[in-house]
Amino acid sequence: MDRQREYVLRTVEERGVRLVRLWFTDVLGQLKSFAISPAELENAFEEGMRFDGSAIDGFSRIQESDVLARPDARTFELLPWAERGETSARMFCDLTTLDGTPFAGDPRQVLRRNLDAARERGYSFFVAPEMEFFYFASGDPSKPLEPLDTGGYFDLTTADVSSDLRKQTIHHLEAMGIPVEYSFHEDSPSQHEIDLRYTDALSMADNVMTFRLVVRETAMERGVYATFMPKPLTGVQGSGMHTHLSLFEGDANVFYDANGEHALSTTGQAFVAGLLHHAAEITAVTNQLVNSYKRLVAGFEAPVHISWARNNRSALVRVPVPKKGKEDQGTRLEYRALDPACNPYLAFSVLLAAGLRGIEKGYELPDETTVNLFERFDERRPADGTLLPSNLSEALDRMEGSELVHAALGEHIFEWFLRNKRAEWGAYRTHVSSFELQRYLGTW
Repeated sequence: MDRQREYVLRTVEERGVRLVRLWFTDVLGQLKSFAISPAELENAFEEGMRFDGSAIDGFSRIQESDVLARPDARTFELLPWAERGETSARMFCDLTTLDGTPFAGDPRQVLRRNLDAARERGYSFFVAPEMEFFYFASGDPSKPLEPLDTGGYFDLTTADVSSDLRKQTIHHLEAMGIPVEYSFHEDSPSQHEIDLRYTDALSMADNVMTFRLVVRETAMERGVYATFMPKPLTGVQGSGMHTHLSLFEGDANVFYDANGEHALSTTGQAFVAGLLHHAAEITAVTNQLVNSYKRLVAGFEAPVHISWARNNRSALVRVPVPKKGKEDQGTRLEYRALDPACNPYLAFSVLLAAGLRGIEKGYELPDETTVNLFERFDERRPADGTLLPSNLSEALDRMEGSELVHAALGEHIFEWFLRNKRAEWGAYRTHVSSFELQRYLGTW
C-alpha cells in the first residue's frame, strides 16, 4: 500500500472519522456523493466501490450500468463543517468500468486524458480561476432576489453579513488545503470574488468543485443562499470565472521568452492563437447554461469579441504584464469568457486542447486589439466570426461541428452534452417569461 493511502487510513482512525464521502461529478459538473464507513476504505482503494451509473445523467446505459468509483487518496481532506457533531472526510474519485478501463462518462477522466496528451509532448498545464458569485437572502425562485449588501467594486465593508461569510469561507477553504490569493467585493450588489492560487489543472478542477460546495455550505450555516448562476440580476454585471493559464516544460515556463515580443514566446503566441481560433467552438462548454449568454453581452464588461490584448480587460484573451523580476514564472494567459457554472474538468480540457492545437498547427497570432471593446455596443452580428456565440443554440451549433471539441471530450460526453443542452434550449424557447407577460399581455 502506498504512503498516501496509509496516511488516509491512519488519519481516519486517529481523528475518529465516521463517514468518508466519495465525490465525483456528472457530465454537467453537478457534484455527486455517496458515503462509506472506515471499514470499507481498504476495499475502496483496492477494488473500487461499485454503483449504478445508469442513475446518473450522462453516465451509463441501463444494460451496461455498473461502474466503479476509485478514490484518489491524494484528495483526502477532513470536512471543516460539523455534521451532527461527527467528523467526516471526502475524497474525489476516478470512475472506471468493471474491467478497470477509464469510464468515458467521467469528466475527471476526460481531463486526465487531455493532461496525459499534453504530458506526452512534455507539457504540464496549470490554471488559476477567479471565482465570482452572489449572496441572496433566499434561493426561492418564486420570490424577488434580495441582495445582502449594496457594495461595489473593492468596497470595504467590515461589519456586514457578506464580509463575514466571505471570511469564514476562506477559513474553510484553507482548512481543506485550498489556498486563496485574493478576496474582495465585486462590482454588483452582493457579488463577491475569491481568487484561488494556481496549481495543476486536475487539482484545480477538484478545488473548484470543492469551492462551490464550501461557499454554499458556509452561506447555509447563516441562513443565506449563495449562487454561481452567471447572471441572476438584470442590469448589473454577471459572474465570471476568469481563468489564468500557464504551460510548463519541466521547470521552464514555455510562454516566456526574454527575447520575444513583450516576453511572450512563439509557443505562447501559438497557444493564444489556438484559443482564439477555436473560441466559438468551445463556448458551449465554457458557458453551458442558457443564462450564461445573458452575461456575454455588450455593455456589461464581459468579453464578446474574439480578440487578445495585454493590459486590455475588454479582450477575450489577455496576456497580463507579469511582476518585474518574475517574468520567467509569471508570464501567463487569461481566458475571460468562462463562467462559474461550467464543469471545470471539461472547460479546462477544451481550453488545453485549443491551445495545444494552436501550437501543433503553428497558428499565427492576429493583431492585438488596442481599443476598449466594452464600448462597442453594436449588436449586429458580423459574418466574419469575430464574435462569440450570442446564445446557447448558436454555441451548440459551433460545438457540434468541432472536431477539436469532439476529440477533447470523447464520443460519449460529446454526444450526451449536445443532447442535454439541445433539450435545455428547447425548453427555454417554449417558456413564456415574466418579461413577455409584462410587456405584451396588457397591450396585445
